[in-house]
Amino acid sequence: MRTLRGMNLEIANFIDIVKARALIEPDKTSFIFLQDGETEVAKLTYKELDQQAKAIASQLQSIINPGDAYGALRVRALLLYPPGLDFIAAFFGCLYAGVIAVPAYPPRRNQHQSRLEAIIADAQPLVVLTTSDLFANISNQLSQNQQFPNLHYIATNNILSSENFTPYQASPDTLAFLQYTSGSTGIPKGVMITHGNLLYNSQLIQSCFQDTPYSLGVSWLPPYHDMGLIGGVLQPLYVGAPTILMSPVAFIQKPWRWLQAISRYKATTSGGPNFAYELCVKKITLEQKAELDLSNWILAFNGAEPIRIETLERFATAFKSCGFRQEAFYPCYGMAEATLLVSGGLKTSLPSVCQVDKAALEKHQIVADVNTSENVQKMVSCGYARLDQKIAIVDPELQIPCPEGKVGEIWVSGASVAMGYWQQRDLTEQTFNAYLADEGPFLRSGDLGFLQHGELFVTGRIKDLIIIRGCNHYPQDIEQTVQQSHPALLVGSGAAFVVDLNGEQKLVVVQEVERTYLHKLNVQEVVRNIRQAVATEDGIQINTIVLVKTGCLLKTSSGKIQRFACREAFLSGNLQIIDM
Repeated sequence: MRTLRGMNLEIANFIDIVKARALIEPDKTSFIFLQDGETEVAKLTYKELDQQAKAIASQLQSIINPGDAYGALRVRALLLYPPGLDFIAAFFGCLYAGVIAVPAYPPRRNQHQSRLEAIIADAQPLVVLTTSDLFANISNQLSQNQQFPNLHYIATNNILSSENFTPYQASPDTLAFLQYTSGSTGIPKGVMITHGNLLYNSQLIQSCFQDTPYSLGVSWLPPYHDMGLIGGVLQPLYVGAPTILMSPVAFIQKPWRWLQAISRYKATTSGGPNFAYELCVKKITLEQKAELDLSNWILAFNGAEPIRIETLERFATAFKSCGFRQEAFYPCYGMAEATLLVSGGLKTSLPSVCQVDKAALEKHQIVADVNTSENVQKMVSCGYARLDQKIAIVDPELQIPCPEGKVGEIWVSGASVAMGYWQQRDLTEQTFNAYLADEGPFLRSGDLGFLQHGELFVTGRIKDLIIIRGCNHYPQDIEQTVQQSHPALLVGSGAAFVVDLNGEQKLVVVQEVERTYLHKLNVQEVVRNIRQAVATEDGIQINTIVLVKTGCLLKTSSGKIQRFACREAFLSGNLQIIDM
């Protein structure tokens, strides 16, 4: 049991938090949604959220077998919603009813839905929750698949208010929802998140972010992913702070909308992956900057992909005139298997940076405090383990702790680590039940990194590591070199990988071109620049360069590069290549 900060109430699950907020401060606004990232079109108070969740819970319990709902394998409900506040009410309606929520991205017309179909096949939901606007499209598309014949469909925005349901008594060990992984390195897997995981990770985030009921957040992050759901929806509820929401598309189309919302509402807390800050630097004009006041933005978190000191410096310089302070940056590290946050730094400090020898890093050795500017790589710290969580750096093959100064796999233990993967016992055993001597269990993250004075530095993913002639190369480093070699190349939209050619590992780079350059592209110049830059900066020769049109690179729905899928598309000839 936990006590909710600011309220003398014992909390056993996340349901209790919403009920407590609705009881004590019913008319306080919890969420505001901005249509197209600009216009307020919907609000939710704590009382309204509680009422809507109860109505949805009542409807759910009317169509399910109570014995199924409260058994060891409870009923799952697939949540397919457009950007807006209906998703939030549906998510808590599931929690209130004792139904396991399965958030996912709604299908689009005339698009292949392999990821969604994989999620449905794995989770085997009984119910699909959506809105009346999407109801017909979703039911028509899914009913065409013979694997999903018995799904019940409910448009939750048409449900009348009701409290005719049996309140579900969830314990900290109760499974709350399935968080499906992004699928950046394979088929998406359902991470089993408990109420205890949610409460502990919320406490962990609060200890790092130091948010209070007087904080105010802005989020464009998709709520069907861990950062958007837990960081953008659940965490504000935990601390009692309101949040302004907009769709990811609204941000991607016009990055200015994100910063404009932060400025307009005087937000204190917001963030996203590294590419979001890079996009703002590249796309926001001087005229738009003149309208921004970012002086209230005191925590700008950065996570979910490699954090670049160059990006932080460019953003801080670009928006200094708007009142943004570089110490607001908050680099952090997390993953769905650990609910969300694993580590973070000190809120009031500048991001910590470590200079390492690049040649040594390729051998998984850390030679720090390099004085020369040549062959140096700057690494951004992702902070420390907090509360009772622990981070270990482990040799992934020998499964023994790495000595100081050596890169290894990041292992995590603590109450944020999830139960495992849904219906995948062997993979759960391999990933969630690792031990060091008599210590454990640990979660094997699949990420590489090192510790220095207790601070975590992430270097890349094991599965993405490029090994050519015995040397290790991180694909994100090569991709960054490529994208900085010519202004026509789109930042955050490249994939580097290797293929076997006559028994040798050869480097391939697939890179998107900026839309504005497509009709005036000097392909020979771009290719020449890429080859020279990678040879000079990374000491490696590229075998094949593939330039593709804007938006053609394979990514997850959260924006992560699908390098494995890009490699498969390259080998099968399914890339939309720009004519040379």
